[in-house]
Amino acid sequence: MKLSLAIVALALAVPAASYAQDSTAVSTGEYPNTFSSGSANVSPFTNSSKRFNDWSISAGVGVPFVQSADLTSIKNGNGKNLFGYSAYVSIDKAITHAFGLKLQYDRGETRQGWFNTKDPAPANASTYQQVGARTQYDAISLLGDINFSNLLRRVDNHSPFRWALHGYAGIGTIAYRAFQKDEKGQRLATEVKPFKFGSMFAQAGAGLKYKVNRRIDIEGRLMYVVTGDDEFDGGGYKYSDINKREEQVSDNFFNATLGVSLKLGKHESHLMWHDPLQEIYYKLDVLANKNQDIEVCKKGDADNDGVCDDWDRQLDTPAGARVDGAGVALDTDLDGVIDLYDKCVTVPGPVENNGCPTTTTGPVREEERTLEGIEFDLNSDRILPSNTPILNNAVNYINSSTGSYNVIGATDTRASDAYNQRLSERRANNVKDYLIKNGVEAGKLNAIGRGEKDLKYPECEPATKCPEWKNRANRRVYFEAK
Repeated sequence: MKLSLAIVALALAVPAASYAQDSTAVSTGEYPNTFSSGSANVSPFTNSSKRFNDWSISAGVGVPFVQSADLTSIKNGNGKNLFGYSAYVSIDKAITHAFGLKLQYDRGETRQGWFNTKDPAPANASTYQQVGARTQYDAISLLGDINFSNLLRRVDNHSPFRWALHGYAGIGTIAYRAFQKDEKGQRLATEVKPFKFGSMFAQAGAGLKYKVNRRIDIEGRLMYVVTGDDEFDGGGYKYSDINKREEQVSDNFFNATLGVSLKLGKHESHLMWHDPLQEIYYKLDVLANKNQDIEVCKKGDADNDGVCDDWDRQLDTPAGARVDGAGVALDTDLDGVIDLYDKCVTVPGPVENNGCPTTTTGPVREEERTLEGIEFDLNSDRILPSNTPILNNAVNYINSSTGSYNVIGATDTRASDAYNQRLSERRANNVKDYLIKNGVEAGKLNAIGRGEKDLKYPECEPATKCPEWKNRANRRVYFEAK
C-alpha cells in the first residue's frame, strides 16, 4: 500500500517538476486581442516575459497529535501526552502574488490512547478499554495557498518584509493502517486503501514563512486534518465499545511541522515575495527624490533668435526675423523670400522683386503684406488649432481689402497625383469654408487645388530626398491676390 501510494505521488509530481524552471518558449497565437486587453499598446505575457520565479519545492518534518477522537494523544487516561511523527514534500506553483497551489504528499504516524504502543500494556487494558493505539498514514492532497501578507498589506507600508503569513486549505486521499494494543498484544485494527470510497480527507491551517535568501524559505506550519473516518484512531470497528465513547464520526488531528522551501527559476525574486503596490510606490519615491537637473541651451543661441542651438535648424537667422519653433525664418507666402525682406508677405513673388508679383497693377496693401498661410499634417486636411490665430487675422485683412483672393492648396510628393490633387482641393476648401463662417464674403474667395505641382521646395521629389520640415512646408494653403 505504501509503495503504490508513493508511486502515484511520483507520477503526479514529475509532470509538474518538468516545468519548474521558467520556460524560454513563447506562446503562439495572434496578439494583441484588443477586445480582452483593452489596448493594443501592451506587451504579451509569455513564459519568456515573466519577471519572477513561480515554482518551488518544499519539505518538512513535524509532530501529529490526535485531538478529536475516541482515543486521543492529549491528556489521556494515565496523564501522558503521546506524539507521533510526520513528514511532507510538495511541489508549489504561485499563480499570483497572493495565491498559489501545492501538490503535497504526507506520511506519518500518530500515537494515541492510554499508553505508548512501544510500552507494555496494563494488565486489565482490554477490560477497562485502556488500550494504546498508533496509526500509520500516507496522503496526497491539493492545497490552495493564500499569502495574507501580500493580500492584506497596507498600501502605505513601504518597508521591505522577510516574514509572510500563509493560509492553506485543500482535499485529497488518505490511506492508513491503525493498530491497537492491549494486554493480549498488538493487532491491526483497520486498514484503508488510497483512492477508495471513504478515503477522502481535508486539511487546513496556517504557516509563517521567513525568507532566508532568494532561494531558501523556512516555514513553521500548523495544519488541522479532518479524516472523515471514525476508525482512524485505532478504536476498531466503528460500532465497537471504544468508538461509542464520543459522538463525532471523524477522527481529527493537528500536525505541527517545520519545513524549508527551495525556490526554482532564473529570476532574482519569487512571485510570492513580490507586492505590486510596493513596487509602484518604490518607483514613485525614486522619481520624487531624483535630482533632475536639466541643462537648457547647452550650446547657447548664436543667432539670438530665441531658439537654442541644440535644436535650431537655421543657426544664421538674420537679426529681427521671426522664426518658427525650429529656428527657421518665417516665409508666410512660401516664395523663397523670408518675411523680414518680403515686401508682399502674403503674395508670392520672385526674389528679384522683393517677393512681390511682377504683374501687380497697383500698390500693395498693408494687410497683404501681413496675411499669412498655414501648413498641414501629413495626409490631413484638418485645420490645426495652432493656425486659428493666423486665419482669424486673415479674416480681418480680407474683409478690409477691396480685392479678392485665391485660396491655394498644395501637398508634398507622397501618394499619387490624383490623390494629392483631391487632398489639396479639400485643404483649400476647408480654409475657404473657415473664412466664410467667420465673416468673409464668399465672393472674395476662390479655392484652388494644385496638388503636388506647386512645391515650395521642388527638390523634394520624391519626398524621401528632403528632411521632414521641407516636406511639411510643401503641405500648405496660402493666399494669392487676384
